[in-house]
Amino acid sequence: MADFYHLGFGPEDLGNTPPTLAILSGDPGRATLIAQTRLSQTKTLSENRGLNSYLGFLPNGRPVMSATSGMGAPSLSIVVNELVQVGIRTIIRVGTCGSIQDEVLPGSVAISKAALCRQGAANDIAPPEYPASADPFLTVALVEAARRMGIGYALGVTASVDTFYEGQERTGSANPYLLRTLQGITEEYRHLRVINYEMEAGTLFKMGNVYGFAAACICGVIAQRTRTEQPVLEAKDQAVQRAVDVAIAVAAQFA
Repeated sequence: MADFYHLGFGPEDLGNTPPTLAILSGDPGRATLIAQTRLSQTKTLSENRGLNSYLGFLPNGRPVMSATSGMGAPSLSIVVNELVQVGIRTIIRVGTCGSIQDEVLPGSVAISKAALCRQGAANDIAPPEYPASADPFLTVALVEAARRMGIGYALGVTASVDTFYEGQERTGSANPYLLRTLQGITEEYRHLRVINYEMEAGTLFKMGNVYGFAAACICGVIAQRTRTEQPVLEAKDQAVQRAVDVAIAVAAQFA
């Protein structure tokens, strides 16, 4: 079989024991970091279009893929579709996010049990009223791993939106004028007990339910939107490291 156009590789590149689980990062640098520091016998599958993908082995000897989704749901939808076609059946997204609840602090992790999905790509997968829910077994495993490691976590509903600035009610950008439908949206979500903003989980969850694979999402919290629009850069490395730690532990259970 020929390589998939966007991924840049095909099933024949995955060896005699192909992985069925992928750890999916929006940032290609994070996918590379996971492959280089957490996996052994790492093989570069492709760095096509900045969509870095690597094959490697967990400490328990199970094969796993570390792959890049790119930023946003449209890019993720392409990558995930092709990953499923090469045999991936479990996807754990490891991302970053901004908290919209006072008690969800930078440096901790947010685990999504479902998403309030405001994403155009997701509407091409299933209608807006179709549930954007994570796989419950993967999600519980993420929570249990965070507890074992003593990592602060929040479990809840995530707001998945298509834009980083307007869609997350940021006014400190090139566009200080928000649509009236977006003014006050963060406060509204806060009252609905939504814990965080990010840009991919809702589409991933819908794809999982429609395509028939298990999907989960854990994000390092790098912004506290109850205080400032800006990311807390000094907390980013710790938050991402903790999210990766938890994801690797769960991958070892499900790969």
